Amino acid sequence: MNAKKLMWTGVLAFSLGGLVNAQTPDPNQNTQSDQGVKSDMKDAGHDTAQAAKKTGHKVKKGTKKATHKVAKKTEQGAQKVEDKTATPPQP
Repeated sequence: MNAKKLMWTGVLAFSLGGLVNAQTPDPNQNTQSDQGVKSDMKDAGHDTAQAAKKTGHKVKKGTKKATHKVAKKTEQGAQKVEDKTATPPQP
């Protein structure tokens, strides 16, 4: 009877030891996971920087285009006013 009790105690201890070992995190696995997160963060930062540069470029280009269009229309308006206010030549 004592031998059966000892055997079952050993089986129970062995199985519990296996469960504890399975739940213990592997230090190498955490390092690899941390590097993955670090890489993901770097990629996200790079993507954000590229998006900001692209947006800035488009804003600059649009602003320049709008400024030139406004300047052209202002010049045309000034020309019309000049034509209307010019004194006709005296004969």
